[in-house]
Amino acid sequence: MSTISDIAKLAGVAKSTVSRFLNGGSVGEATKKKIEQAIKETGYTPNPFAQSLKAKRTNIIGTIVPRLDSYAASQTLMGIDEQLKRMNYQMLISNTSQNLEREIESIYSFANQKMAGIILLATEITDQHIEAFEAVNVPVLLIGQEHENFHSLIHDDFNAGYEMGRYVLEKGYRKIAYLGVTERDISVGIKRKQGFKKAMKEVADCQVHFYETLFKIPAAQASAMEIIDEFQPSIFVCATDNIALGVLKAAYSEGMTIPKDLAVTGFGGYDVTGIIHPGLTTAKFFYKDAGQTAARHIVELVNERPVEKITTSKFEIIERESVDNLLNRRL
Repeated sequence: MSTISDIAKLAGVAKSTVSRFLNGGSVGEATKKKIEQAIKETGYTPNPFAQSLKAKRTNIIGTIVPRLDSYAASQTLMGIDEQLKRMNYQMLISNTSQNLEREIESIYSFANQKMAGIILLATEITDQHIEAFEAVNVPVLLIGQEHENFHSLIHDDFNAGYEMGRYVLEKGYRKIAYLGVTERDISVGIKRKQGFKKAMKEVADCQVHFYETLFKIPAAQASAMEIIDEFQPSIFVCATDNIALGVLKAAYSEGMTIPKDLAVTGFGGYDVTGIIHPGLTTAKFFYKDAGQTAARHIVELVNERPVEKITTSKFEIIERESVDNLLNRRL
């Protein structure tokens, strides 16, 4: 790869002159032509990351993610990255490993590094987050959670929960275990469950028990084994696809057949849910599309253009083999 030194040598000028030219500074017309010709001959491409660090306002968007080993996070990041590149912006990622202190530190660190804007893939919004956002004076966009004081892109968790609830009822299931997560996570822990509860209220003969577990598959598997022994549900409605995968493992370890002995649904639409057998019925969220939308919105905010305070991404119920039609079975 050619460097500024190569350009300077070929053009017969100082490196500082080349640097000034690349950063939009004033150089003489004759010198400008020499540098442009040298760039053409060498095929030199300026490093936008390095350039932006020298500028008063960078073209880098700091993106904070709680974990990298998440399908939702990785797909969202891919969408952000692809869209930012189209708009001549760069993405810098901070992985916090679900550590709240590291998340807050990343906000201040990105501001100190002169990020043009910050995207936070949020699991919860605390007073510390709000204090940090207000202190750094950098455009902020939340993904996955909403707050009245900040721009947000959220998934339609409530309606996804409601539609999944209606789907389960329409299939004839009445003894239902809902396996969710902590309510500190407003979107996954509360809104999906609230939507599901709304659907359950539309019928009178339901026996529904609500439980909590962790996001990890092993924890979900352990929780499911206890619930199967204690409650013996006909179906598990799981707040995420990972939790559903844990339930499937628990069912197989108990010698159960899916969906004959136990039906299972999830939320997310991870690629693996269509590969496993039986395939998992799930509410699919379009994470990559959401990431692309978030990238467009943060660039608008950086350039002080109006953006709607809350944007809601779409979802779709994907019906697969993990759920049976009990009404047909009874005929």
